[in-house]
Amino acid sequence: MKEINRNLKNLNPNSVNFLDILAANAYISIAEGYYDINTKIEASTHDLNQSIRRSSKNAIISEIKFASPSQGIIHTEENVVSAAKAMSNGGAVGLSVLTEPKTFLGSLDNFMKVREVVDLPLLMKDIIVTKKQLDAALKIGADVILLIQTLFDMGRCKNTVEQMIEYAHSKDLQVLLEIHSKEEFEKAIQSNADLIGINNRNLETFEVDLSTTKTILESKDKGNKIIVSESGINTAKDVCILKKSGADAFLVGTSVMKSKDIASKVKELAET
Repeated sequence: MKEINRNLKNLNPNSVNFLDILAANAYISIAEGYYDINTKIEASTHDLNQSIRRSSKNAIISEIKFASPSQGIIHTEENVVSAAKAMSNGGAVGLSVLTEPKTFLGSLDNFMKVREVVDLPLLMKDIIVTKKQLDAALKIGADVILLIQTLFDMGRCKNTVEQMIEYAHSKDLQVLLEIHSKEEFEKAIQSNADLIGINNRNLETFEVDLSTTKTILESKDKGNKIIVSESGINTAKDVCILKKSGADAFLVGTSVMKSKDIASKVKELAET
């Protein structure tokens, strides 16, 4: 509770942005016991990093999400099992499942339901600020977890980003480190993260600009890192543009979840 109070007190009412709210909500969820998991489900038998490298098609990480602050309710029929199977049948190399409960209506239970029906690598998509959430990721069968560089730079996380990456690796969890600027990308390249996600959405303004991926990659050497372009991907043309910009994989949520035929939409993006 002291950690929550400390983080909430650090919020400046005159400069609160969306990430501040997400971080504060994360600490509240932790205090409420949301991440206290008593079960243990095995992860997949696949490695997301290698699955992307070996893919002969566009490497689509399809995301199960039912709501977002920018879109509101995205998908009303909350059948995660059928959605997961459709994404797998469509050719996704991995799935991302929202588990953040307060803003994105994510669910740890939904994640576990998906884990039971697909053997694809699963990304636990959440606002991770403490190691306790990584412990939960291990228990629900996650293969990969998301860390957001901006939250570390803002001082909203209990540990440093490298400490969190090291802890995740000790639990056999891969790390997708999300960035939005050239400065953050420079830090990510030097980190031990397994994959780097370039978010085309500015989480402070919610504006989406697909050129974000190109702008960052054209001025920086990505080395041997896998680059995942995230947000704003709606069409096969978008995937082609991002691939030419240097992205290795594409995390797609809203356009897939809004599709009347999820499997066909994923296949369209993967095979273009």
